[in-house]
Amino acid sequence: MMDQVLDRLHDPAVYALPAIALLIVVEMIATYVDDDTKGYDRRDLRANVLTGIGALVVSTLMRTAALAIYAVAYVYIAPWHLDPGAWYTWVLLFFAVDILLYWYHRMAHRVRLMWAGHQVHHSSEYLNISVALRRKWAQWFEKIIWLPLPLLGVPPWMVFTMHSLHLLYGLFVHTEKIDKLPRPIEYFFVTPSHHRVHHGSDPEYLDKNYASTMIIWDRMFGTFQPEIRRPTYGLTTQINTHSIWRIQVHEFAAMIRDVRRARTFRHRLGYIFGPPGWQPTDLDGAPAEGSLPTPAPVVAS
Repeated sequence: MMDQVLDRLHDPAVYALPAIALLIVVEMIATYVDDDTKGYDRRDLRANVLTGIGALVVSTLMRTAALAIYAVAYVYIAPWHLDPGAWYTWVLLFFAVDILLYWYHRMAHRVRLMWAGHQVHHSSEYLNISVALRRKWAQWFEKIIWLPLPLLGVPPWMVFTMHSLHLLYGLFVHTEKIDKLPRPIEYFFVTPSHHRVHHGSDPEYLDKNYASTMIIWDRMFGTFQPEIRRPTYGLTTQINTHSIWRIQVHEFAAMIRDVRRARTFRHRLGYIFGPPGWQPTDLDGAPAEGSLPTPAPVVAS
């Protein structure tokens, strides 16, 4: 079991950090050459990098703890153990991680408690490779979603290795420097064009293109939206701050304020587990009598 935990140290995402830094520099140079004033902002870049460093520290601690739990599930509960040396294990794991990421991501946009953490990634008004580093520190939910895999016999170290590979793929799609790709690629895989839509705050782009690697999930489950014009990036209500602390906690603070002002227990649950922007309504769909107004919904696509 200890071997399963120690294998956490061999994380492709950690090994790739120098290459990530190089890609950011190359994209910044390309932005400068193209005179693209929307490409990079110094304060935004600083917030992205510092947020990413904090997320890496939190992720290392939480992944190590999660791996210990996964190892128990794998060693003592799983009815069988899949062979990590078999090609089919990796293929099955790739699609299992991808579909779990799709549904987790979709829930993170529709459950306010989860959105309060996930909105960090959407709070930048830019889209570039450094935005891929802009990750939440409240990472408990994304550790829970992987538990079914070790219970089904997947070695725990493989789960996080595959997740890291999906994250590395995500670097490629956080850019405006790549236009639409050939149609077969656009049909099956998540591309920069698809992910630009996902980061848009425009009404037609909200809550679309959740997939991590294979865009087929969005096509299958009705959440696909092609890019029809350049998106407006960020939240529907911009937070207008580069403070990494406020970026992380502002939506949690707003949720707590709403819960404290709620008049009934059902309303408190709605503010926590309802979609972002939820507010009490009467039977006719109007705001409930005596209910307190809520801020404009802070939702990204």
